[in-house]
Amino acid sequence: MKLVIAEKPSVAQSISKVLGTTTKNNGYFEGNGYLVSWCVGHLVELATAENYNENFSKWNFEDLPIIPTDWKFNISKGKEEQIKIIQSLMNKKEVDTIICATDAGREGELIFRLVYEKIGCTKPIKRLWISSVEDEAITKGFAKLSDGKDFENLYQAALCRAKADWIVGINATRLFSIIYGLTLNIGRVMSPTLAMMVERSKSIEAFKPEPFYYVVLDCGIISLISDKIKDKTQADNLKSACNNQKATITNVEQKNKTENPPKLYDLTTLQREANKILGFTASETLEYTQNLYEKKLCTYPRTDSRFITEDMKNTIPTIANASVGIFMSEADNLVMNVSQVVNNAKVTDHHAIIPTNKIKDLEMDSLPAGEREILKLIAIRLITAINDSHTYAETVVTVTCHNSIFSTKGKTVINEGFKAIQKLYSNNKERLKIPLPIV
Repeated sequence: MKLVIAEKPSVAQSISKVLGTTTKNNGYFEGNGYLVSWCVGHLVELATAENYNENFSKWNFEDLPIIPTDWKFNISKGKEEQIKIIQSLMNKKEVDTIICATDAGREGELIFRLVYEKIGCTKPIKRLWISSVEDEAITKGFAKLSDGKDFENLYQAALCRAKADWIVGINATRLFSIIYGLTLNIGRVMSPTLAMMVERSKSIEAFKPEPFYYVVLDCGIISLISDKIKDKTQADNLKSACNNQKATITNVEQKNKTENPPKLYDLTTLQREANKILGFTASETLEYTQNLYEKKLCTYPRTDSRFITEDMKNTIPTIANASVGIFMSEADNLVMNVSQVVNNAKVTDHHAIIPTNKIKDLEMDSLPAGEREILKLIAIRLITAINDSHTYAETVVTVTCHNSIFSTKGKTVINEGFKAIQKLYSNNKERLKIPLPIV
């Protein structure tokens, strides 16, 4: 019998359905040679300073730095019952293999391994590594389980990060709080981020705007503009000097230009654009995307890649058509240059965030508003990313008047490319309420 440990109950339920575990018990599913349980996030965490020395319950400068040599771990409060259930399952004689099915990433690996180590289990580990919880993805994942030993370095990296956070957080928070006489929370990520924000805020406050002026020549058919002029009197004099005077065309240059489609979303790009377009915070975007992932509507969110792998190439056209179907039925002429989003070398643990094929049967109104808007962004990004480039001819006309240079630009579209998709959605956004991504 094999024991599968997922990260959340919803994922465990999806896995159970595929594995055929028909019996639901307290804290786990059972059937067809499998037991499937879950961690409910972090069940085991690093112990607090007081667990090493009772004196550390008080913050004293003389005790710093606090750096454990033998790290201790505690069961997270309120989660004692679930870890007891997992322990009893791991200790069953019938269980000969443990399958780690927590999220395929550094944090997911840590969540499972800390439970495994805390319980003291020594049974062999297999690793389920998937980027989607669709039935097909789960089936394929179980068909090619990896040896848990292959992820030892990932676990050690996660553990190292957790310990570094603990050391910096505990010592720096106590040090600065003691020095300044009030509680100042300091963290490895939080403090540098806040420092960047403060620095940027100060630079904005210190910025002194300087006015500048343009002189515009109205030639009837076209208008031409001068370079920036800092002095208003100089700009007024140029305007007067050019009034009703002849302007001589000195150069006409035309170039064909190309604007490539945007890449697919990684988590950071999605968070940034969701903030610009929807006003969502980074944590809100991650939460909505994680919920969509658990509902099998998008792939794994915690990714730093903006490409997919070669083996996914044939599945994209179906998903792209389904993505368009979320918004409208006019998908007959959808361009699909899938190869431009395929790059195995730029995919490490996980590929880019894309919708799953399950969206073809989705009633969008059934989703909460936040999840619905994030899914729209992900879907629109997919169908623009596989579309043609936007090409146009840019003409630059340069003239001289009163020994000064004026210029103007004109643009003639050759091929709308991916921007035609955006315009199509823009024309329907009042009816469909679609926010368009900035590319």
